[in-house]
Amino acid sequence: MGGGDDVGSPVVVGALILDVHAKPSSTAPISGTTVPGQVLFTPGGVARNVAECIYKLGIRPFMIGALGIGGPGILRREDITTPIVSLVYDIHGEVSAGVARVDAVEKFLTPEWIQRFEPNISSAPVLVIDANLSTLALEASCKLAAEFNVPVWFEPVSVTKSRRIASIAMYVTVVSPNQHELIAMANTLCARNMFKTLKPEDNKLLPEDVFCALRPAILVLLESGIKVVIVTLGSNGALLCSKGNPNKALNINRKFSGEIFRRVQLICSPNRFSEPGLSHGSSLFAMHFPTVPAKVKKLTGAGDCLVGGTVASLSDGLDLFQSLAVGIASAKAAVESDDNVPPEFNLDLLTDDAELVYSGARMLLAHQSML
Repeated sequence: MGGGDDVGSPVVVGALILDVHAKPSSTAPISGTTVPGQVLFTPGGVARNVAECIYKLGIRPFMIGALGIGGPGILRREDITTPIVSLVYDIHGEVSAGVARVDAVEKFLTPEWIQRFEPNISSAPVLVIDANLSTLALEASCKLAAEFNVPVWFEPVSVTKSRRIASIAMYVTVVSPNQHELIAMANTLCARNMFKTLKPEDNKLLPEDVFCALRPAILVLLESGIKVVIVTLGSNGALLCSKGNPNKALNINRKFSGEIFRRVQLICSPNRFSEPGLSHGSSLFAMHFPTVPAKVKKLTGAGDCLVGGTVASLSDGLDLFQSLAVGIASAKAAVESDDNVPPEFNLDLLTDDAELVYSGARMLLAHQSML
């Protein structure tokens, strides 16, 4: 990795957005009229949310964006129209409808702007990019990371934007789609509409059955060059899939120094999943990580905090299994907050939740050939 032993901050590249959240009090939204509720303005954008989560977990990220209050990686210009997303929720905290105007991200967050920060990217333990970026900006980010052997985490953002994986799959280390984004990415990479999403009633399936249903699409991503696929399943947790040992695929230069590392290392044994067969690069590996019961206020921000919590933990020295447990615990904190990222994380509660997730994780497949 570029920078030798001088490990820098995780770098996050993508959207900074103003979110407008319309939350009904007790009556579901009704077409053609209004219902009582709250309208809240909150900082948003996938990349911004991820960066805030990383920061609040004690790791200082470096954000590269095209709009913001300040910071060395933020481009500020008078001719940039503030990206805004307006979301209307149902009474269960699910997004009922939304409208987005984020074209400024693609227009101003250019390859030239990103390349200014080569020193930051070259020394980063992880580069996180969100699919709000233009194809050219995604390619520039990935090629810069590849030059310095920095792992790349691609966050798909939405079904439509997830298809931007097509030109960068060979550079990407980790992707974190939900099942709808997974199917869109797989169909894009195989250039055919081969795969379908699970039906709503399939939410009752066991994790191993969900994995079997999604496995063909997951294989398309892994065979395209992506090293690790984390499929988020909402209240059903997440699937972690890779060729061989996912920790070897990441190859992160870690610091082993922070509070998260010390706390989680004590309660989540790093040797729990060290099976001999995991070293075989040609074998398919799959694990299921459960969630922790939560008092849900709203669901936006959960996926971003899962990424942020995982990246913060990886940057602090934990392995991928431990880090994903922290990520899922961070997502739980997000859904219990009115904001996209909680105002603060209670590290005692977070590590307790991470321990529950980690102890409940189990292997679905460890040695089967990819063929």
